[in-house]
Amino acid sequence: MADMKPPEKEGTLQGLLAILNLEELDVNLFRGQSPDEAWQRVFGGQVIGQALVAASRTVEKRRCHSLHAYFLRAGDPSVPILYEVDRARDGGSFSARRVIAVQRGKQIFNLAASFQTGEEGLEHQDPMPPDMPPPEELKTQEEWRQEVAHKLPPDLRSHFTRPRPIEIRPVAPRDMLQPQKAPPVQTVWFRVREKMPDDDGLHQCVLGYMSDMTLLDTAQRPHGISWMNKHLQVASLDHAMWFYRPFRVDEWLLYHQTSPGSAGGRGFNLGHVFTREGQLVCSVAQEGLMRVRPKSSRK
Repeated sequence: MADMKPPEKEGTLQGLLAILNLEELDVNLFRGQSPDEAWQRVFGGQVIGQALVAASRTVEKRRCHSLHAYFLRAGDPSVPILYEVDRARDGGSFSARRVIAVQRGKQIFNLAASFQTGEEGLEHQDPMPPDMPPPEELKTQEEWRQEVAHKLPPDLRSHFTRPRPIEIRPVAPRDMLQPQKAPPVQTVWFRVREKMPDDDGLHQCVLGYMSDMTLLDTAQRPHGISWMNKHLQVASLDHAMWFYRPFRVDEWLLYHQTSPGSAGGRGFNLGHVFTREGQLVCSVAQEGLMRVRPKSSRK
């Protein structure tokens, strides 16, 4: 994957690509940075994307077809993240990689990824959900947030409404500040706002980043609660992706998400990503912490 230029501005595609443009320190060793944002921990999608970048840098002429990851500790955005790649195997058709993300000498994340040489094979897929409105008929997530942002303190309001390189258009949005109980299903259209380089591997890494933006919210819907509730502790615990065929993240993709169940302070979520033409390009699974603290407990 080609190196990218430094970011021109926070919230732009250039800024996102710069975050994914890891510094190569040695063979199989890379360093990643976090954006300068007022956030207490590293966004999980960032670590997924960066770890996949690290793995991809050690593979030639093969595309990732699956990844499985665990979040072990909260990442500190003020500290660089080191990514150590283990070239587990290079076979005739498949290559396996293991990636460990480290901060201050401790693992915060690990990922196993498998890459495959392109080949033809038997194909079938679930259909895209029917009767989905086109993205042009829907409000953006930013527009929905602007409508309720006046209810927040000024410091939180700026973070809540900050510009992002990913455009999200919810099909059935809900008020994050006063959520009502709803079925554990949500669907969004999303895409990168600007033109991306023609690099299939980079599009996979960016989708890894995007796939963690809304998925965990799905398990919260039937409980009438959201991550904005100060008594709810949420965090990604694991994340898995299966890539079926090439796609572009700078074109509209439909992300259909469901939550089969939750228990033990954890919520399980599934997602399927379709092109606008209805072609299934990726499936996602994630379990996340969803712990309700007693109101009397400290933060």
